[in-house]
Amino acid sequence: MGIAERVIKPSIVRAVVLYTALTVTAWCALFPILWAVSGSLKDEGEVTTPTLFPSHPLWSNYREVFALMPFWRMLFNSVLYAGCVSVGQVFFCSLAGYAFARLQFWGRDTLFGLYLATLMVPLTVTVIPQFMLMRIAGLTDTPWAMIVPGLFGSAFGTYLMRQFFRALPTELEEAAILDGCSPWQIYWRILLPHAKPAVMVLAVLTWVNVWNDFLWPLLMIQRSSIATLTLGLVRMQGEYVARWPVLMAASILILLPLLAVYVVAQRAFIRGIAVTGLGG
Repeated sequence: MGIAERVIKPSIVRAVVLYTALTVTAWCALFPILWAVSGSLKDEGEVTTPTLFPSHPLWSNYREVFALMPFWRMLFNSVLYAGCVSVGQVFFCSLAGYAFARLQFWGRDTLFGLYLATLMVPLTVTVIPQFMLMRIAGLTDTPWAMIVPGLFGSAFGTYLMRQFFRALPTELEEAAILDGCSPWQIYWRILLPHAKPAVMVLAVLTWVNVWNDFLWPLLMIQRSSIATLTLGLVRMQGEYVARWPVLMAASILILLPLLAVYVVAQRAFIRGIAVTGLGG
């Protein structure tokens, strides 16, 4: 009995420490969101007070968001840009990942290493060349400026898909070759359907990155009719700098579509993280 108690007690202590650490971490992550929700329901005089719950919730702050910015138009623009870039990333990254993982050609590993090395290049280094290319092509202040640069894949997405394709059993490909499938048919009909977890991870991460991007829309877009929600939020902040409750309400409204995407893709996304090994 004494031995059992000595074995059980350390496990209980570890569980308590673990759940305490997880609770503190979750609270630190959720508190800014809770504070924004609380601030969006306060008036201007109460928003700076250190109270989590408003004394008199003001739902009118959310109505003012729609009056101060073309919310629905910017929502449509953000969904359009994020959707197009996500589809392009999934297609071209999976295609490149399949080529680097399954096809044999001269200089494959060297080319992949050089492509992967572009991850070390800071974003600020490539912003000016991309801006100049968009200006030369006449795409500045157009929706194409938001879609084209990220449409044709990325080094991270290619690496993610390559690693997943390499983990698939070679028997699938060998059986397809015996059935007379071409490389394209092997990719499209055999391997890609088995790569749904990695595809979901790449699609969700790309969607979030495009949705939250601010620097590129700031450089490319001048017209409000093609602006994104993040750009509209910052412009509203500059024009109505003292309206913090309204700004917090706008932030919550911009956050809601991301939460909806996560709720819909939660199971597939978590499974993809586990399968691809991004969780560590």
